[in-house]
Amino acid sequence: MNDPEYLGYAAGILTTIAFLPQAFKVFRTRQARDISLLWAVTMIAGVFLWLCYGYSRGSVPMIMANSVTLCLLAIILWYKIRFR
Repeated sequence: MNDPEYLGYAAGILTTIAFLPQAFKVFRTRQARDISLLWAVTMIAGVFLWLCYGYSRGSVPMIMANSVTLCLLAIILWYKIRFR
């Protein structure tokens, strides 16, 4: 593993962790009224494209971080749609 990969892992961990509080709050309160549907859909599309890019580059940090982030965003979107 080279130095840029360490940066990739650090960035992936931090950006993925950033979604945890929101996902936990939505899960705990079963309420996503204050979350923009457009934001959620746009973020999912963007993270999915980053995931595809990570696969095309063979970048393990990108693949791992964006896979987890995509799951967290999918949970948030599901609650947004389910509990309108």
